[in-house]
Amino acid sequence: MKVSVKKVDALRREMNFEVPKDRVAKMTGDVLAQIVKHAKIPGFRPGKAPKNLVESAHGKTAKEEMLKNLIPEVYQEGLASEKISPIDLPMIDKVELKEGVLTFRATVDLRPDVDVKEYKGIKIVKKSADVTDEELGKTLDFFKKGRGLDENTVLDDAFAKSVGFPTLEEFKKALKRNLEFDKERQNRVDIENQLVEALLKKAEFPVPASLVERQFHGRIEEFQNRLKQYGAKEDAIGKKTLEAEKEIREAAEKDVRSYLILQKIAEKENIVPVKDENLTVKVMEFLLKEAKWQEAA
Repeated sequence: MKVSVKKVDALRREMNFEVPKDRVAKMTGDVLAQIVKHAKIPGFRPGKAPKNLVESAHGKTAKEEMLKNLIPEVYQEGLASEKISPIDLPMIDKVELKEGVLTFRATVDLRPDVDVKEYKGIKIVKKSADVTDEELGKTLDFFKKGRGLDENTVLDDAFAKSVGFPTLEEFKKALKRNLEFDKERQNRVDIENQLVEALLKKAEFPVPASLVERQFHGRIEEFQNRLKQYGAKEDAIGKKTLEAEKEIREAAEKDVRSYLILQKIAEKENIVPVKDENLTVKVMEFLLKEAKWQEAA
């Protein structure tokens, strides 16, 4: 087997393989031997048909199976011989079988060298989840409009009962609890964003294009599914997707970059998830415990 490696950029490598005909023939023979055991050829019992007839009838299947078995095997040998550790699965193309010799190309991305410093003691500003009377009043006004009520309509116990609460006071308490819950959730997102932004500022490194591409397509799918849920038509979805593509790709790159940083911190701090634990969540919890907290003014 021959393998040559071409450096495309800081992380991407192109590996070109050439597998000699004797090895291709051996794998093809092994595959045909398995097919012979179960092949149904008219006039012959299973496993008794001549190999040349089986090859004639199942040659295409044998070739596909040979490639499916041989390419991964050779690829792994190439990684070992060239001491390459890809971060993701390879992109295999240019597969050719000519005069018994197999050639193909594997494009891989390497794991970047992530140097993370000063990740402990990150300053985090925590906003209050308290709900003011003004916020509660605005929500009640919004509630009125949502039910088609006049702005001057008085909310009283009778109204509260119409929406399932014994008194107006109980209705306000429930509404306030919901608002506090929403604020806590928004604050949690804000805190995590502060943490991620601080980490991103402290680490510069190239990101693997294959991981960004995968994350990008995942985000595109989520974006389009949300539009479908809101009843958007196909042409509108296509247009909005094109408009949002640049922003979505930037977000995908940010996702990958922050994930690799959190992975590196996990490695440095020996953070290992157990059972169904999520590594990212576990590292974020560690960083939040180590953070310097202050209340918003």
